[in-house]
Amino acid sequence: MAVATVVEHCTSTPFANEHIYGAWWFTLLWALLAAGGITYIVKRHVRKWNIVLLHLSLLIILLGALLTHLTSFSGTIHLRQGEAVDSYREMVSMTESKSQPLPFVVRLDRFDVINHSGTTAASDYITHFSIADSKTVTHAQVSMNKIFVYHGIRFYQASYDTDNLGSILSVSSDRWGIPTTYTGYGLLFFSLLWLLIDPKGTFRRSIRQLSHLGDTVNKSKDNTSQARRSSVLTNTLLILLLSVPITSHAQTSVPRETADRFGKLLMEYNDRICPVETYALDFVQKIHGSRSYKDYTAEQVLLGWTFFSEDWSGEPFICIKSSEMRQQLGLEKYASVNAFFRNGEYILGQPAYDYAHGTNKDAFHKACADIDCKLQMMMTLRQGTPFTLYPYTFSHQRTLWFSPFERFPKEMPRQDADFIGRSFATLFVVARRGDFSTVNSTLDAIAEYQQHNGGNSLPSKSRLTAEKIYNRLPYTTILFILNLTLGMLTVVLLARHSHRNDDTKKHCNTKKQRGGSCQTTCHCITMSPALWLRNLLVLSLLALTAVLALRWEISGTIPLGNGYETTLVVAWMSQFFALVFVITKGTDRIHPLSGQTAISMGGADHLSHLHDEHHRCRSHINGLGLLMCAFGFLISGFFLLVSHISLMDPAIGPLMPVLNSPLLSIHVSFMMMSYAFLSITFFCGLAALIRPRTAEALQVISRVFLYPAIVTLGIGIFLGAIWANISWGSYWSWDPKETWALITFMLYAIALHTQSLPRLARSRAYHIYMVFCFLSILMTYFGVNYLLSGMHSYA
Repeated sequence: MAVATVVEHCTSTPFANEHIYGAWWFTLLWALLAAGGITYIVKRHVRKWNIVLLHLSLLIILLGALLTHLTSFSGTIHLRQGEAVDSYREMVSMTESKSQPLPFVVRLDRFDVINHSGTTAASDYITHFSIADSKTVTHAQVSMNKIFVYHGIRFYQASYDTDNLGSILSVSSDRWGIPTTYTGYGLLFFSLLWLLIDPKGTFRRSIRQLSHLGDTVNKSKDNTSQARRSSVLTNTLLILLLSVPITSHAQTSVPRETADRFGKLLMEYNDRICPVETYALDFVQKIHGSRSYKDYTAEQVLLGWTFFSEDWSGEPFICIKSSEMRQQLGLEKYASVNAFFRNGEYILGQPAYDYAHGTNKDAFHKACADIDCKLQMMMTLRQGTPFTLYPYTFSHQRTLWFSPFERFPKEMPRQDADFIGRSFATLFVVARRGDFSTVNSTLDAIAEYQQHNGGNSLPSKSRLTAEKIYNRLPYTTILFILNLTLGMLTVVLLARHSHRNDDTKKHCNTKKQRGGSCQTTCHCITMSPALWLRNLLVLSLLALTAVLALRWEISGTIPLGNGYETTLVVAWMSQFFALVFVITKGTDRIHPLSGQTAISMGGADHLSHLHDEHHRCRSHINGLGLLMCAFGFLISGFFLLVSHISLMDPAIGPLMPVLNSPLLSIHVSFMMMSYAFLSITFFCGLAALIRPRTAEALQVISRVFLYPAIVTLGIGIFLGAIWANISWGSYWSWDPKETWALITFMLYAIALHTQSLPRLARSRAYHIYMVFCFLSILMTYFGVNYLLSGMHSYA
């Protein structure tokens, strides 16, 4: 299956579907796998009903897939308004389709595109149509995530014609496959959850084993090697963050007060209405790689390029990340606009053209095309094209926002059109003249115009407040530096704690060999570094929660709509589960007595004294708790680091209509939860390989997280299949991310089969395997997004 995703990327999806996923030999492989599983269960006389039910559910799912393959049909109907259609087109090969009859006639009544308020971005597509058979006429409606079923035939919204007079619907019928498959899903969900509930199961037994770890984990947490590697990574990153070259200041800009006033105006950007401040921050971040330039705020930079572009054209403002591009074109890391024009020739013209037309797609040409897009973005500022500052509400209550130099609708009053054209031209003239009092008054007039004409497209006060707070600081950047730093400090504390325990143990063993008694000193550490680290983990989690809440308030949808947001959610879940573990399993009770208490090894009198003074006990983070604190900080820190290094676009925008489904949010939540659990098993594996004597204790911890990881991963995958069936008409399409998620599920499930694979019961082999399996997580989450293609490639 892994090879198939690569073949699909190199060829095409129809080719992979026809020659691999739909081939007879691929079906045979699944049949052999099912037969092997049945044979093993019968030979081993497996009697645990939940294990039998779990494997039976997988067989039923495979049976449902086979029935779908053999008995279902699907195709598309192209409807035009007023025309009757009695057939559909069925794909019979990669390039050919044929017409198949329908037992009724379908007629398009109306097609509507519903837009987000104030924008041209679609929020839904709705097709109204009629179905006529020999007896009755049925009026029907389909939209994204809302299907219509007529006599077992399902209709889905697929596409539409650009003139809005036509609609394309998907049709499918799967009378046997879907009920069988859904039955398998239901049994699978129940049996997976029973893995966690079963009091006699391996998961509950692993939890009970945690209570017996005691000081075993305390004595063996020296992750110095890991700390050194993390330290090098963080130091390198800090150097990169602080290595902005020192150059001369730009010649001209506007005062900060004026720029701030401009930033408070509203505009349509990224298919939503937001403050200009948001656009300015994104502009500077995308072009320069930071939130400001020298002593100028993002709004000052934006207005500088708008009103004084000739002065700013010589500024080394454009960040060139590609070292190959810099070397071939003789550029510095930060280049000016003028640097791309030599002897009257635009040096990116030919490379960008070659990349756009597919002549050359290598890294150099891709980098040139990327910088070319940024230059075009900068050139449009002086024309005022990006500044959709002027709303107009039509008679049918639909509001659109216009830039000053585009064609206005005929029904717009003349005074409104004159104000739009005159106000921006006034800004340009008086700003260049240095008359910023007039600039301020003009900006106030534009703000008043927006409030008067914005209608229901204007954001609420709470949304604007949330966006203002969100724009104030680079929260994820601060959190990733903080979490990685605290994670490394926790590792250092673990190493110190382990070394101290080792010395104490040696001292006690020596005394016992000489026939003496041993006492250890346990200081009161109610406000020790360990407790401080736990409290900081709580604060970090609360801060990240606030960031996600702000994005939720700003966008109006749960923050799971793109790669950036899902990365934040994985970081949040990593911290949350680590904190829950610290509170439930990583906290002991100690007894402070005048700053310290002598604890005699095996002393019954002293234990009685402790019982009498139990009310004076305080919380103490043990070695296990410190370990989970380290995991929580490091895992979340690395995921936040990924979101920071511009692999993902942090811009907030509305969801695509097909993604606006509660079921999708639940599906993504379960997937992110499983990734967080599996990240902890990965770090357990690394720690065990670095410090082998901790391997057995860490194996117990790892298995405690492995079970809920597999449960949430399995539920997440098949909830996604149910959502896909509702939205696309197919519960499984062998999309690369679907395929890799299934590969991940199967790989990690192997680790549970310790009876049939006894080698995985050994701690070292188990941890090596878990580290290896994490590569599939990286491929599922990052590889599909950036290396392969498909419906799930949302990078």
